Parts: sequence; C-alpha cells; structure tokens
Amino acid sequence: MLEFLVLGSAESNLLAARNQMALTLGYHIIIACFGVAFPAMIFAAHRRGIRNDDPVAMELARRWSKVAAVLFAIGAVTGTVLSFEMGLLWPGLMSTYGDVMGLAFALEGISFFVEAIFIGIYLYGWDRIPTRAHSLMLVPIMLAGASGTFFVLSVNAWMNAPTGFDLVDGQVTNVDPLAAIFNSAVALQYLHMFFAAYMVVGFCVAGVYAKGILAGRNDRYHRLGLAIPLVFACVLTPIQPLVGHFAGQRLADEQPIKLAAIEGLAETEEQVPTILGGYYDGERIVGGIEVPLPGLGSFLATNSFDGELVGLNAVPEGDRPPVNIVRFSFQTMIAIGTALMGLAAWAALLYRRHRSVTDAPWFLRAVVLAGPAAIVALETGWITTEVGRQPWVVHELLRTEDAVTDAGWIWLSLVIIVVVYALVTIGGVRVIRSMTRRWRDGEKHLHSPYGPALPLADPLMNQVER
Repeated sequence: MLEFLVLGSAESNLLAARNQMALTLGYHIIIACFGVAFPAMIFAAHRRGIRNDDPVAMELARRWSKVAAVLFAIGAVTGTVLSFEMGLLWPGLMSTYGDVMGLAFALEGISFFVEAIFIGIYLYGWDRIPTRAHSLMLVPIMLAGASGTFFVLSVNAWMNAPTGFDLVDGQVTNVDPLAAIFNSAVALQYLHMFFAAYMVVGFCVAGVYAKGILAGRNDRYHRLGLAIPLVFACVLTPIQPLVGHFAGQRLADEQPIKLAAIEGLAETEEQVPTILGGYYDGERIVGGIEVPLPGLGSFLATNSFDGELVGLNAVPEGDRPPVNIVRFSFQTMIAIGTALMGLAAWAALLYRRHRSVTDAPWFLRAVVLAGPAAIVALETGWITTEVGRQPWVVHELLRTEDAVTDAGWIWLSLVIIVVVYALVTIGGVRVIRSMTRRWRDGEKHLHSPYGPALPLADPLMNQVER
C-alpha cells in the first residue's frame, strides 16, 4: 500500500488528484456562493435603512459586511489553491487546451480584483462616505461576483460542451476563446449555479436568525435578519427546477450517457419511466419506485412521452460513468430541491394568511434545517455534473486519466491541503463566532483589521447623508 502511494503510479495519482480536486472544489463552491449572493442581501438591508431611516437595517448591513469580508478572505485562499491545481494536477488538460480556456480565467481574475477593491471601499467606508454613495459601492461587488462566476462556469461548461477550436493531429488550432466561453452549456449551467448560490446563502443566513428567534431573541433585528435572506431564497427556489429541467434536456442532446447514468437506463428505449430510489445492478434499477405516469422520463428529457433516450450500452463499458454515484447524487438534489420548494410555499401561505413566520416555530425549525440541506443539494448537484462526465475531463476528447500529472507524492499534497483547509475553517469559525459574541454583548462597531480609526461624528455629514 505504501509503495502504491509513494511511487506515483498512474492509478494512485488519479485517485489522489480526484480526491484533492473534489475537496477543494466542494469547499470553495460554498464560500463562492456567499461572494455571489451575500452582497445583494447587504445591499437590500442598506437601501432599506436609507429609505426608511431604519437604524436596525443599517446595523444589519454593517454587521453582514464584516462577515462577508471574512468569507471573502477565506474564498481568496481556497480559490487561489484551485487556480494552481488546474495546472499542477491536470497538466494534460492545460497543456493541450490552456489557450482555449485562458481568456475565461483571465477575465475571472479581473472580476476578482474588482470585487476585492470595492469590498475594501465598502468595508472601510462606513461613517466616511455619504450613505447613499456608500451603498452604491455594493453594485460593482455584485456585478463582479456575478461575472466572475460566469467566467469560471464557462470553463466547466466548456468541458461538457467543448467548442471554439479545431483539433488537427492532436494539436489545438484556430482557437476562438469567445466561442469557447459562450458554449452551448454555459447559459443554463450558469443560471442553475447562480440561483443555487442565492438559495444556499438565503437559507443559511435566514437559518441563523431563525435559530436566534427560537432561542428567545425575537427582536426586530432578528426578524429583519430572517426576512431579507428568506425572501431572496423563497422567490428564486421555485424558478430553479425550471432551469434544471432545460439543463436536463440539453443532456439528452449533447451528453446522453450522463443522462442515462442519471436515469439508470441500461439500453436505449422509448417511453422511459421515472424511477425514484433503488440502485443500478448493471442491467436495471432494483428496489426503486416507479412514478405511475408512463413515459415521464422521456417527457422530461424530450417533451414527448414516446421520446427515445440513449442507454448506457450505446458506449463501451470503459466510457460509462459510475451510475449509482451519479444517480444517487441527482436524486438527492431533486429531493432536497422539492422540499425547499415546499418550504417556500409554506412561507407564501403564512404571508397570505397575514401570519408572521416568527409565530410559527415549526416553520422556523424548517428554516434552520434548510441551510445545510441547500448546501447538500449544491454539492450533490456538482457531483452529478462532474462524476457524470467521467471518464472524460473534456467530453469525448480527453480522458481524466490522460490529463492527470505523473509527479510523485500527490498524496502528500492532499494531506497538506486537508490540514490547511481545516485550519482555515477553524480560524474562520472562531473569528465569526467572536464577532457574534461581541455584537451580542452590545459592542456596536468592531475594529476592522488595517482600517483607519473611525472619525468623530460630523453633524453636517449626517445632514448630507439624510
């Protein structure tokens, strides 16, 4: 076993590289969600504070901005690791297709720097910049987060739908980086991830305040802290399945084997049913529950109950993804998404009946659970996307085993990454918990690291701000 790990065999390197990529990508994607969605929620609180002359909303925005800064710092670390991993772990990918993907990575880097600059301005602009102008500093942060996510997602979508180049005798020529960025998969994959980010952040942040209310802190601060992110999450949750539906239809046309793995479909068939649960034994789904609507699987993929879906036997066994992992991940994502839709409908019902959600303890308990559930849905969705493409790192062009590094000691780098990420997590949690404890003890304005001292209150500035 030690020899297998140390000598850097192809099988060992591939396993270690996959585990390291899964860890770093799975970790970073959660933090990245806050970079995408949290600024919009801070903006909503800040603008509410200005419009309604609401000091509670302003205090909420101020506190959230400091939490966002901590999460941004963590995201900077984990995102930098990912950027290096693309070349260190997968040199076969970058050496061949780096010219195709390079522009997207460069534009993502620019987005990152714009986001960092304006986060600094917003964070240190409290009580220094007129309030209305200060709130507008969040706009470029939101735009940079959205654009950066788009460019990163365009690379992943390109791996599922490679385009923008010609391949001549194994050499990439005639590179069109814009065609690569705007590939056939990017629009739906980006929207699916964008809405998922708002769901994750909305339910996670709302869950924090729901837990506080359940603990007896039913003040206006907690009620507003619950309401703002919950509205974002509940409005977008019903839209997400529609985007996912169209993304699934794209699979039927462009990645039929991934769809076959999701469905557990061994042979090419028409009128494919939808089967919930069960496991794939190599020939069929065993132990599942068939939805009593013939051809539902075909309809969801092709808009026809008689539609034909390609089976796994259409390709050699070595070209098939691990079916049970893909299928279980997909169904977990769907089950959680359905439950979150039910939670959004519950919130709408309470609103329609003019009932405060703070008077519904079971609803608040469900909100507390919704945050972790949304994270699980996010992760299983990415497992479906990435594992479902295997054994290809670039769909039908480059195998993952051919892209991995042949350097030794990849397991050592994996161990180092695990230790570093554990320390980053512990440090981040300790900082946020410390901030929360000090706010709860009545401390209003926490000192920002490397920030200038706060100016004395200026009555004239207060008049200008109003």
